[in-house]
Amino acid sequence: MKQAFVFLLLIVCLTVVSVAAEKGTYNFLRNDIGARAAGLNGSFVSMTNDPNVIFYNPAALPTLTRTSASVGFLKHLLDVKGGHLSYAQKLEGIGTVAAGILFLDYGSFTETDESFNTLGTFGATDLALVIGVGHSIDEATTVGLNGKMIYSSLANSKSAALAVDLGILYQIPSEQITIGASLLNLGTQINSYITTKEDLPLDLKVGITKRPEHLPVLLNLNFHKLNEASESLLERFASFSLGAEFQMSESVRFRVGYNNEQRKEMKLGTSAGLAGFSFGGGIWIGEYVVDYAFNSYGKIGGLHRLSIGMGF
Repeated sequence: MKQAFVFLLLIVCLTVVSVAAEKGTYNFLRNDIGARAAGLNGSFVSMTNDPNVIFYNPAALPTLTRTSASVGFLKHLLDVKGGHLSYAQKLEGIGTVAAGILFLDYGSFTETDESFNTLGTFGATDLALVIGVGHSIDEATTVGLNGKMIYSSLANSKSAALAVDLGILYQIPSEQITIGASLLNLGTQINSYITTKEDLPLDLKVGITKRPEHLPVLLNLNFHKLNEASESLLERFASFSLGAEFQMSESVRFRVGYNNEQRKEMKLGTSAGLAGFSFGGGIWIGEYVVDYAFNSYGKIGGLHRLSIGMGF
């Protein structure tokens, strides 16, 4: 009961701290990171034992069973490409510390003047550096904190921001249930593109992971953007995702996910196709794991991700 009370109290605190906000800038921070998380369509707030939890919920860092790292590549729509790098290890007396890098390259664009005369080319990139730490309060409850530096460039213009992420994780081993919550991108721009500072994509997430008894599958339900304004209480919970990770064998995993908001946004006319659905899997090869994920945007196309994880 004590642990449950602490968990609920911190959830309330996170909700009070969060404020209704517009989508803001630096929306690349909302992208899923890593093929495992993408295969679950972002249902990763309450997942454990993965170095990429630093990007979703730093409170899950203490669940790592060993020093771990992950590197990944993203093939977005058109010529947009990106990737990530993460590393985490336990430090005696401190907790589990981690660092991560996110980047997105939007490719090359043709620069013209008012008369459409070609002047050359320019590019656009986004980058985020994350340093975090997770600490155990007791056997069931862990908390985490990230510091984040964000940088963006468009041709000769640049902007930067500083932010923090807060997280909490509560585990119920007897029921094989994990509950997590995180408040991401709480911060401000320190250098704007022009003169007006924009909001960061603040995001309050809450998730639960359950492993049914005698079934080799992890079931996930996550709610996103709980801090954003909505016309009704029901609409506030409309941004949710579902994910399932099936353990096919000791070394093979299969994943499927669904994102409700994404499916609504990608609907063209009366058809959405497979928009909002994701598929993927992972194969362990010794100390390495290779993960792949495909996220469908329906008729618009889809995203491909490949990640390689390793343990030390």
